[in-house]
Amino acid sequence: MNEMTEDELNELIKSLYEKARKAEMAGIMNEYEVYVRKVMIAKSYLVDKSKIDLHKIYQLKDTDEYFKVEYLKGIFAWGYRIRGNGEEEGLPVALLKID
Repeated sequence: MNEMTEDELNELIKSLYEKARKAEMAGIMNEYEVYVRKVMIAKSYLVDKSKIDLHKIYQLKDTDEYFKVEYLKGIFAWGYRIRGNGEEEGLPVALLKID
């Protein structure tokens, strides 16, 4: 995916959303979740990572959870959830609400 153009990524995202919708309508929730994760990965390639500040706390999209970014590696932000279990984790940067 990292060698795809923005247009190609947008087409892939559109296709994955359609597959997710069909899986959800068929009641195949595990397949639906896989497609949703793939969408987040693809969307992460479209994020301008220069807008993500290290050691800053970001809200996670569509949740009331917050995440402190310690470092970036590829399309993942590594850090800790605020009020989490204290374990480091990596999240696709598309999950961060960047203002």
